[in-house]
Amino acid sequence: MPSSPLILVSKSTIFPDQKSNIGDLKLSVSDLPMLSCHYIQKGCLFTRPPLPIDALIPLLKQSLSKTLSFFPPLAGRFYTDPDGYIYITCNDAGVEFNHSKCSTWFIRDVIGPLHVPELVKELFSFDKTVSYQGHFRPIMAVQVTELGDGIFIGCSVNHSVADGTSFWNFFNTFAEICRKISNNQKVEKIARQPDFSRDSALISPAVLKVPEGGPKVTFNENEPLRERIFSFSREAILELKAKVNSKKEELFINGDFNAVEIFGKQSNDKYYNDNGKDLTGIFEKWLLKTAAIPNTVEISSFQSLCALLWRAVTRARKLPSSKTTTFRMAVNCRHRLNPKLDPLYFGNAIQSIPTYASAGDVTSRDLRWCAEQLNESVKAHNDDTVRRFIHNWEKDPRCFPLGNADGASMTMGSSPRFPMYDNDFGWGRPVAVRSGGANKFDGKISAFPGREGTGSVDLEVVLAPETMAGIESDLEFMQYVTN
Repeated sequence: MPSSPLILVSKSTIFPDQKSNIGDLKLSVSDLPMLSCHYIQKGCLFTRPPLPIDALIPLLKQSLSKTLSFFPPLAGRFYTDPDGYIYITCNDAGVEFNHSKCSTWFIRDVIGPLHVPELVKELFSFDKTVSYQGHFRPIMAVQVTELGDGIFIGCSVNHSVADGTSFWNFFNTFAEICRKISNNQKVEKIARQPDFSRDSALISPAVLKVPEGGPKVTFNENEPLRERIFSFSREAILELKAKVNSKKEELFINGDFNAVEIFGKQSNDKYYNDNGKDLTGIFEKWLLKTAAIPNTVEISSFQSLCALLWRAVTRARKLPSSKTTTFRMAVNCRHRLNPKLDPLYFGNAIQSIPTYASAGDVTSRDLRWCAEQLNESVKAHNDDTVRRFIHNWEKDPRCFPLGNADGASMTMGSSPRFPMYDNDFGWGRPVAVRSGGANKFDGKISAFPGREGTGSVDLEVVLAPETMAGIESDLEFMQYVTN
């Protein structure tokens, strides 16, 4: 493998600028399963800032130090007590800060290629680091990489400490504080103060038994993969949503006639049962009633998009029709629990909702049917369901089995609602958002907002090479893609 053109300029530890007054935080039933997952790796690509690099790096370090005072868990470490419970001790041990440089890479090299290039993985620290390592390593690392015409700020955060909501709240605050400091404004409070309470149903007496040496990832980290960002404009998504939510003309899925044709028949057409009784009136009443029933459940734009991808990937995998496929969606439980968690609860408050369907059903039924299956799974995930998931985990505490062991699974993470493009450090919004090599496997999908906002969505899709080639030639899927 050729040597990397990236040079490490400096490496340091950044400490909070104020001592933490937060006690130890016990890992919850949503945090503990993530101990076998890689650190989250997400970052933002920017055009070159107007200030020189020898002024920018100290500014970012100062801003990070100030931000850590509002997010003490990120500067802490894990410890396991004698009973096996794992805690974050907010001991101000600090985070890693790396300044790297690669003058031969340019913005176009990051965002230009059709498939995400391997070099993007080098823009992050702690590659392939499993979250259990938070016992021995920093809980977070920030890497700032100078490019020929831009800069990339990448954050790697322990996944047992933060989910996407918590991660982006930190990143947004880091940018907010940097912007204020660069404008000579005082930083006394922040716009979105995280909530560190640990008194909800997520805090459990159950103990996760960890194997000797710590848990390992549950998927093959070295399988060949292709990664591509598929962009969907607001207009394309509205068109897709309208199609999914349109009334079915067909009254029988496998029939070859519709209501319009039936009602257009002559009045002397009669329908009889086996005893010769005229059923025409009854049949017409049924038809009128059926035709009047619209698709009462409105499918969301995002569920429509997920259904579109589920179908395309299932077709591309060429699975036997009887093979059960799984589409997993990570959902935020903060508002699903009763009482609700604070929207800015810091930690993991997510659960993975599986939707199952045979490959035959996914590919032969229509887009609406696939979207309905996803909609029903999400709609059913209320307080009772969240608590049932917790209870089931407590009966058998284990790490989350991330991956695609059966070759027929997909896992959707992240969210187009996360404010990824709100990260203005003082010289403008990001050009692009990218993730590192963490938790990537065949079938892993991450949803990002599109840069233009207004309802556009980017899907970061990771697939086996032959499956990627299949969806790239899938007409139903590609007609909605705008890049």
